[in-house]
Amino acid sequence: MKLHAQQPEVQSDTTAVSDTLSTAAASSNGLASEVTYTAEDSIKFSVDRNIVFLYGKARVSYEDLELSADYIRLDQKNKRLFASGLRDRNSRYRGRPIFKQGEESPISTDSLVFNFETKKGKSYGSFTEVEGGYISAAQSKKNPYNEISFKDGIYSTCNLPHPHFGIHISKGIVTEKQVISGPAYLVIEDIPIPAILPFGFFPKTNKRSSGFRFPTFGEDATQGFFMRGLGWYFGINDYWDAEVLGTLYSQGSYETNLLARYRKNYKYNGQLNFAYRSTKTGVEGTPSAGTAKDFNLVWSHTQNQSANPGTNFSANVNVGTSSYSRRRGATDAYDYNMATRNTLASSISYGKTFGNGLFNFSSSMSHRQDISTQEVYLELPSFSLNMSTLNPFDSKDRVGEQKWYQRISVGYSATGTNTLTEKEYNIFRKETLGNFRNGIQHNIPVSLNFNVLKYLQFSTGVNYSERWTLQTYEYGLNENQQLVVKDTIEGFRRNYEYGLNSSMSTKFYGMMNFRKGRLLALRHVVTPSVSFNYRPDFSSDRFGFYEDVPGTNQRYSPFQGTVYGGPGAGRAAGIGFSIDNNIEAKVRTKSDTSNATEKIPIIQGLSFAGNYNFLAPEFKLSTISFSGRTAFFKQKLGINFYGVLDPYVLDSVGRRVNTYTFREGRLPRLTSLGFSTGFSLNSSMLQRRQEALANQQNNPNLSQQQQQDLQMIMRNPNAFVDFSVPWNLSASYSFNYSKNDLSSYITNTLNFNGDLSVTPKWKVAFNSGYDFSRNEFSTTQFSIFRDLHCWDMSFTWVPFGLYKSYSFDIRVRASILQDLKLSRRSPWSQINL
Repeated sequence: MKLHAQQPEVQSDTTAVSDTLSTAAASSNGLASEVTYTAEDSIKFSVDRNIVFLYGKARVSYEDLELSADYIRLDQKNKRLFASGLRDRNSRYRGRPIFKQGEESPISTDSLVFNFETKKGKSYGSFTEVEGGYISAAQSKKNPYNEISFKDGIYSTCNLPHPHFGIHISKGIVTEKQVISGPAYLVIEDIPIPAILPFGFFPKTNKRSSGFRFPTFGEDATQGFFMRGLGWYFGINDYWDAEVLGTLYSQGSYETNLLARYRKNYKYNGQLNFAYRSTKTGVEGTPSAGTAKDFNLVWSHTQNQSANPGTNFSANVNVGTSSYSRRRGATDAYDYNMATRNTLASSISYGKTFGNGLFNFSSSMSHRQDISTQEVYLELPSFSLNMSTLNPFDSKDRVGEQKWYQRISVGYSATGTNTLTEKEYNIFRKETLGNFRNGIQHNIPVSLNFNVLKYLQFSTGVNYSERWTLQTYEYGLNENQQLVVKDTIEGFRRNYEYGLNSSMSTKFYGMMNFRKGRLLALRHVVTPSVSFNYRPDFSSDRFGFYEDVPGTNQRYSPFQGTVYGGPGAGRAAGIGFSIDNNIEAKVRTKSDTSNATEKIPIIQGLSFAGNYNFLAPEFKLSTISFSGRTAFFKQKLGINFYGVLDPYVLDSVGRRVNTYTFREGRLPRLTSLGFSTGFSLNSSMLQRRQEALANQQNNPNLSQQQQQDLQMIMRNPNAFVDFSVPWNLSASYSFNYSKNDLSSYITNTLNFNGDLSVTPKWKVAFNSGYDFSRNEFSTTQFSIFRDLHCWDMSFTWVPFGLYKSYSFDIRVRASILQDLKLSRRSPWSQINL
């Protein structure tokens, strides 16, 4: 190789170049490849000694070797290189050498020496990453076989050159697949732990490694002291990992957990969590003492949309005994609301598009579980088939606008299900299988849409529905003259119904302009609509869908109680009406002098809706529902409201009477009213933080494991404490009023949560609420988090209530969390992949 330099011709021993140069040096020195170097500050040459001095962000490249430092000395005669940092005017050591060769991770050192010919080097004060861990060594050497031997090193997951903890290794070798050490011992905050290992092997497998999971300690008011999350982590391979964890309580309760996660990039990902819990109940030695057994199964699966276009499979399963969450307690999860939830729900779904997008098929298995009543509703399975709307009388070769008949559209959809509603303790009994109900429903809508008088949108159509079922019911009267099911009739039966519907809608606008002040105009948009529908009486004998109760003049439908039911009794001919309002203001901005304006929504979606049935024997007018929303403080505080008005009066005993309230000079009765609001302060800071996290995903220096950890953080932001956000406060309020006859019911609740960074490394968080109807606080939780850089410390306290408890936890933090200043809220939270 020739080492050459493009430089001005000089007569002296040294030459200073003040501008940044990009040069390639050459001379007859016998090297096999070219050496290139640059420096941002200056380059000096010693002609007699054949040495090049590089200052200020200097860089040298040779074959697969790359080196950058604030000072590099290139000895061309002896084919040696020396690099180090420099001290600035404040005596701080800056610009340490960063050395990279091939696919190896970069090595940061205080100084180094390298021989171009033998490809051997020696570093002093080196720091490098080794498969998620870091090695800091006083001295290290690299040989031609890409092996590094070092002396007085520390192996740690802490990413600081002087780590807070680690394994001190007297002598060691880093090979392609492992780190081999001599005598070693654990060091925490420079304090050696007296437990010496004579030798050790640390695998470099570029995959997860198995290891011990340290528990969390605390006390529960009902179960005693606990040790939670004790177990073992299994790093199976690049696609699977798992954890087996256990929790022990001093009063005899225990819980075991199996958590398995899987991921295949660009294909799918998911996790499975199974928990079994044994809880001691009552007082020991009394008849009330006993043991309660609970379980919970959570499975989530997500498919990448691009993995199989046109086909999708997903799962979100959460099933278990109704008492599991309550007995588990509030401190076992970062979201303590899990302990007070009232329902469980699951869904496994599959979808496929075919026929060049004309048909869409989806199928699912689902379950809903009411924890308070222990009632379980299953759909095993349900499906739907939908066809895109067609215009059968239109032509692909049509020229010009559509004729009226070409606007006729036809659609088709079919749904089917197999359902069961049962108590959870009866689910697995053999006789329960005979209680499933099933059926299929078909719908064929035919519609025509066109404009009338340019401004009116008119539509009309006919809808046909047909239902198939394998069970119908025979009804009769009991001793209290109530209609009850007498028998279940097995066998296929069908019913159908059809009806005519038409609707018309338009929009009109109102504008009010102002000449003075910031308010420029008010705009009111009104959207009224009217619809008409007609349906014949399907309870007549000619249809055969209704039967007489023997010995009475009452009629019933054998399809009543089936999955999709049957057609309603009586003719219906009615008008539906609704009106929607939007009001917004146009104002001048305060800080802009160029007459810039902005629109501010005042009231959005203020709507009133109802219908009138001409053929109903009484109560022809339905109740009138209303709803709307508004926002204040630049949309940060939103308010939603809704309610129902009843146009009929009540008699002295609270029964509804077929008399309008306006005939008595009164407005319609308010039977239901509710509104809710919520706000979050410092949301802009959180938004910027989310954007910063999203940008990190494009960081090419992240390992595959770090990229997966980052994706998990993006999907579960509430599962992590963000020390970079100084404070955050969120609150929500809801009010509901309902009146049934002469009785009224009110719910009035406030929920609030937030966190505050007392210092850059201490954060306090809280989560609570208040029920104004009961005059008591909801479950309240306080947490204190400490950022120990490569460690997390947290203390959680539930001061009162059913879940009164506290817990303390300290654990090692992953490297990606160290960089992002994030901390897990719980050591073994259920976090979706």
